[in-house]
Amino acid sequence: MTEDVAQVRRFNRAVTQRLGVLQDQYLARDRPLGQARLLWEIGRSDGGVDIRDLRTRLDLDSGYLSRLLRALEADGLVTVGQDDGDGRVRTARVTPAGAAEYAELESRSEDAAHALLDPLSAGQRGRLGAAMAEVERLLVASLVRVDEADAMSAAARFAARAYYTELGERLQDGFDPGLGGAVRDAAITPPAGLLLVATLREETVGCGALAFQDGGFAEVKRVWAAPSVRGLGLGRRIMDDLEDRAREAGVRTVRLDTNGNLTEAIALYRKLGYREVERYNDNPYAHHWFAKDL
Repeated sequence: MTEDVAQVRRFNRAVTQRLGVLQDQYLARDRPLGQARLLWEIGRSDGGVDIRDLRTRLDLDSGYLSRLLRALEADGLVTVGQDDGDGRVRTARVTPAGAAEYAELESRSEDAAHALLDPLSAGQRGRLGAAMAEVERLLVASLVRVDEADAMSAAARFAARAYYTELGERLQDGFDPGLGGAVRDAAITPPAGLLLVATLREETVGCGALAFQDGGFAEVKRVWAAPSVRGLGLGRRIMDDLEDRAREAGVRTVRLDTNGNLTEAIALYRKLGYREVERYNDNPYAHHWFAKDL
């Protein structure tokens, strides 16, 4: 871990210097990077941007965002007002001067990208592009939070609906929670169990639950990752977190059931060391039953 941290810090120093982040005039314009990026986000939207969406998208403190917006307003580049359709929503829009500045930033950003790539060979450019794509993917993965949640919370209800909807689309005979296979909220509420919810920039993107059972068992339920975050290792992360919490609770064996159409889930369970066992419940949608000793 120590060398990993040192590498991250070296990478951060190299990137900030090479991209001009240390300069107070980004891309040789009369404004710092924070203002330039905010203007770009507003300028690329045709009808204005909800300020709440801006804060979430850029992960900015509301006070700092307000200061950036005031600076852009003072320069005559953006206006901030109520949304035409909903007076409760504040929207930022570029002025004609702001649109022109956005176009200039776009042009200079293109030139800066060419300046970075031009000294490299074709092979080096390909390697750099692949490395950047991997870094971007991993940076997004690092932004995902996994926290314990109330099964009746809005985020939990959203995750449950998304999970059951996807089951209905993927299972050959559809999925009806009322017929069995759907865990009750009470069974994943402490002390009977627990629920984890994953979020990315305030958006619910995954979940997983444990239902504690007699005999030192716990059953894994509702493991789901949104399509937008698949490939980031979130399913494995949720499973690892559930196993850690099961160990802390004194569980000796974790088990689960799944449908044969969920091939990715089956592959993950096997990769994590789950072994196939005999049927242990009457879930009408289950084709496979797995267990793992902790």
